[in-house]
Amino acid sequence: MRIGVLLDAGAPLKSVVSQVTQAEEAGFASAWLPNIFANDALTVLALAGAHTSRIELGTAVVPTFPRHPTALAQQALTVQAATGGRLTLGIGLSHKPVIEQMMGLDFSKPVRHMREYLAALTALLSGQPANFDGDVYRIHMQLTVPDAPPPPVLVAALGPQMLSVAGRMAAGTITWMGGPTYLAQDVVPAIHAAAQEAGRPAPRIVAGFPIAVTDQVEAAKAAARRLFAVYATLPSYRAILDREGAADAADIAIIGDEQTVAAQVARLAAAGVTDLNCAFYPVKEDPDVQARSYAALARLAVLQ
Repeated sequence: MRIGVLLDAGAPLKSVVSQVTQAEEAGFASAWLPNIFANDALTVLALAGAHTSRIELGTAVVPTFPRHPTALAQQALTVQAATGGRLTLGIGLSHKPVIEQMMGLDFSKPVRHMREYLAALTALLSGQPANFDGDVYRIHMQLTVPDAPPPPVLVAALGPQMLSVAGRMAAGTITWMGGPTYLAQDVVPAIHAAAQEAGRPAPRIVAGFPIAVTDQVEAAKAAARRLFAVYATLPSYRAILDREGAADAADIAIIGDEQTVAAQVARLAAAGVTDLNCAFYPVKEDPDVQARSYAALARLAVLQ
């Protein structure tokens, strides 16, 4: 299993680029940047590409509703050219409150939206003429970006319908707040079955987890519960927390000493997770927890 790091999307631009260079030097396989309410993830990764040479650069994830497929395809191909083909384009729906209440867009048919979006995006990324006529998008054009191979596209898919779309139309999925039981019993079989039916290669499954290597287990759980509280309130995440039997992020986070954490990581790999996306978070009672966690997972990363 490949091990990567989740970058701090809210940090100043230069700091985020430094996080990527540090991750490459430490031996991590990948660096993943959310696109939320701060820096534009693709722009930052293009800049980071100039300071790195090996590490995979991924978005986790870019919301689709605010971006026409032609705009996202053009930007992604440009980032591919800037990074020597190291981009992995993670995309997702975001959430109904964000899309409807904050942005004023229609979120009524999310699965149809993603199905059409992927069809159009994939065609545009190929460099060939795209001719797509759907209910939402009608696109007849071609993009030509030199030195830009099509980046693999991953879809943030949580429920069975979206997992089916991801398996049939994308290179895999990116999850967050999905525990090991949910991943093993729901995600892995569903997306593999969809990919196989569509004649596609085995999909990547990039699973994101809060991680704390510490002997202050209860304090680390309390910190996870507080820092990631919003996810238990969002319906899509609430559903997968319930599927795991988890009350909140404290029940999902990977917490413990280095041996305990390594065992939990091995369990994920055995379940079919192909990539671990590590979110290192602070614990007030253990000031060194982020540095210790980072070093421990870097050691695991170089052994993969």
